[in-house]
Amino acid sequence: MTVTAIRVPPLAALLFAGLLALVWAGGAAAQGYKVRSGDTLTIEVLQDSSLNRNVLVTPDGTFTFPFAGTVRAGGRTPAEISQQLTQAIASNFAAPPNVFVSVRSLRPEDPAAQAEEEAVMLIYVLGEVNEPGPKRILPGTTFLQALSTTGGFTNFAADKRVQLRRTDPQTGAQGVTVINYRAIAAGAAMSQDIVLTEGDVILVPQRRLFE
Repeated sequence: MTVTAIRVPPLAALLFAGLLALVWAGGAAAQGYKVRSGDTLTIEVLQDSSLNRNVLVTPDGTFTFPFAGTVRAGGRTPAEISQQLTQAIASNFAAPPNVFVSVRSLRPEDPAAQAEEEAVMLIYVLGEVNEPGPKRILPGTTFLQALSTTGGFTNFAADKRVQLRRTDPQTGAQGVTVINYRAIAAGAAMSQDIVLTEGDVILVPQRRLFE
């Protein structure tokens, strides 16, 4: 068999080498990135796709994950978070699972300014939903309408005790309203569909065993 060598023009070779260098540099930069509060991470578990999800890093630098509980992410690289998750959930698998963590989106640099410019409000959705993170909504949007932007609940969602957390701008005190979404989905009527305000937080907790 005759092997024919393919000659690459010098200019093309240089361009190709430059492209490889850029790809390598970008990957290295991503690996060295330190996660911040407000970032959204994508987590994939090769052995159990039901655990795959996007999570929002909360202001205290943490997020919750099934079998792992509260996980600290702020100031850590995706690789460090991956290692931590692997150790935390390993007892639920016959062999150490393969956990991949990547940064889906970065924290908006100035979300308040963007919200004002676009004439919208900013709220936050945390916990067991498929698309957590900051949400820009129109004034007058209600609790149920805002849920339509979350991509639905995960299989681990405690949909009987969804929380709406609202902070009083004058006193700083936080009020918590617990809403039984499962009952609403089954046909129960709400006494009032709450109209959201700037900074509201919708938290969908992880369901307990046998819940």
